[in-house]
Amino acid sequence: MKDRKKVCYMNNRIFLFIACMALSAPLTSYAQVAAPSPVLPIPTDHQVAWQRMETYAFIHYGPNTFYGDDGIEWGYGDYPVDTFNPTLGYCDVDQWVEALQAGGMKGVILTAKHHGGFCLWPSKYTDYCIRFGPYKNGYGDVVGELAESCRRHGMKFGVYLSPWDRHQAHYASPGYVEYYKNQLRELLLNYGELFEVWFDGANGGDGWYGGANERRSIDKNNYYDFPTLFSYVREYQPQAIIFSNGGPGCRWVGNEDGTAGETNWAMMRSSDTTPAYDGSYSPTGMEDGDMWVAAECDVSIRPGWFYHKAEDSRVKSADDLVNLYYKNVGRNATFLLNVPVTRSGRMHPTDVANLKAFRNKLDRIFADNLLAKSIVKASEERGQGFEASKVLDGDFNSYWATADGKKSGTLTFQLASSQKVNRVVLQEYIPLGQRVKSFRVEYSTDGSNWRDVNCGEQTTTIGHKRILVFPTVTATHLRVRFLDARGPLCINEVGAYYAE
Repeated sequence: MKDRKKVCYMNNRIFLFIACMALSAPLTSYAQVAAPSPVLPIPTDHQVAWQRMETYAFIHYGPNTFYGDDGIEWGYGDYPVDTFNPTLGYCDVDQWVEALQAGGMKGVILTAKHHGGFCLWPSKYTDYCIRFGPYKNGYGDVVGELAESCRRHGMKFGVYLSPWDRHQAHYASPGYVEYYKNQLRELLLNYGELFEVWFDGANGGDGWYGGANERRSIDKNNYYDFPTLFSYVREYQPQAIIFSNGGPGCRWVGNEDGTAGETNWAMMRSSDTTPAYDGSYSPTGMEDGDMWVAAECDVSIRPGWFYHKAEDSRVKSADDLVNLYYKNVGRNATFLLNVPVTRSGRMHPTDVANLKAFRNKLDRIFADNLLAKSIVKASEERGQGFEASKVLDGDFNSYWATADGKKSGTLTFQLASSQKVNRVVLQEYIPLGQRVKSFRVEYSTDGSNWRDVNCGEQTTTIGHKRILVFPTVTATHLRVRFLDARGPLCINEVGAYYAE
C-alpha cells in the first residue's frame, strides 16, 4: 500500500513539473499572433475581387462599325438609325462570350452608347436607339442580349455610357445632363448585376447636335455632375467598380497602349483627382494617396477600337498580348482588352484565335511553379500563422508577415534541383494595403554567392501582382530581398517559372 502511494506521489510530482515547464515556455511558439494592422488606404472587398479578375474585355460596336467603306472610330452623330444592321440579322452574343472566355476574360464591358449617341438598348428617352432601327424589327436589345449571355456563361457584365453625345441637340445644356442621368438609370436598373460602370472624360467638340453641325464646349470638370452619377451607381449597383480618369473605383492609367508604370501604387490623393482629364490619371499612382484607386489598362487587340476590315492583318498576336499582360497585370493593374465585333454580328476569326492562343500561352508559362517543392526560409517571421511557407500554399488569404516596425526582410528558396528560371511572380496581401517600396530578386548556384536577376526595370512596387521577366538563369537558390516598405511586410505568393 505504501509503495502504491509512493508511485502516485512521484507521478503527481512529474505532472506538476511538466505543467510548470509548459507555462514557462514562450507563448509566441504556440499561440496565434495578431495580424498586422492595415496600412491605409485599403481596398473594398469589391475592389479586391475586381483586381483579382486581372483580365476582362471591352466590346466597341455600333453604327461606326457599318459607316463608310471601312468604318470609322468616332461617330459624328448623324448616321441614320438603320445604319446599325448586322448582316446575320442578329448579334451572335454567345460567340462573343465564348471567344472571350477562351481567352481567359472574366468579364466584358459593352459600349452601350459611344460618342455618336446611338443607343444599343431600347431607351425610352430617345428615338436614336435600336428600337427605331431594322435590328430585329425594332425588338432587339444588344445590351440585354449580351447581359443574358454573360449570365448563362458565368461571365461578369459591365457597361460604358459615353458622356459626350454628338447627336443630341441639347448637348451642352442642362437638359442633356438630365437626359444622361435618365439613361444611366435605365442601364443600372434593367440589366442585372454590373461589375463595372465605365465613364470617360470625353467632353465636347464638333458634332451634328440635332443638325447644328457645330463645335460645342463644356465645363468638363462640372458639367456632367459626376458626383450625382456616381451616387446612382453606388445606390443601384453597389458592387460595381466605377471607372473614370481619376476613380473613385479604378483609374485610367494614362495611355491606350495597355501598359502601367514600373512603379505603380494603387493609391491616389483625393485632393488631386477629378473624373475629367485634367491630370487626374496616373501611370504610377501616388505613394502618399489617401484613397484606393488601382489602375486599369485599356488597349485594343487591333489598332482601332471599332472593327475595320483593313486591320484584319494587324491583330495583336498571342506573344503581343502576353507581353502586355506582363506590363499591366504584372505591374499591379488590370488588363481591359478591346475585341470589336464585325458587321456580321460576330467577332473576327483571327481575333478569336489569337485570344485563345494568348490564354493557352499564359497557362503554359505559369503551369509549373518551380518553388512549389522548395525549402523556404525567412529572415524573420511574425509568428504562428504568418510563416514563410505561406507564400507557397496557394491560398490568397494567407501570407508571410514580419513583426510590427519591421519594414524589410528576406525570403530565401532552396530549389529541389538546379533549374532554369526567367520569370518571377510576387504578390502582396492587398486587403491590408499596399506596402513594398523597394525590393530585389537574386539567384545563386551554390546558396552562397548571389547575383541580381537582370529584369531591366525598376523593382519598386508590387501590389496585387508583380511579374519580372528576365534572361534565363540557372539557379539552385532564389531569394527576394524586400528593402523598404510602408509597414510590416505581407507577402502572400512568390513563384518562379521558366518560359521557353
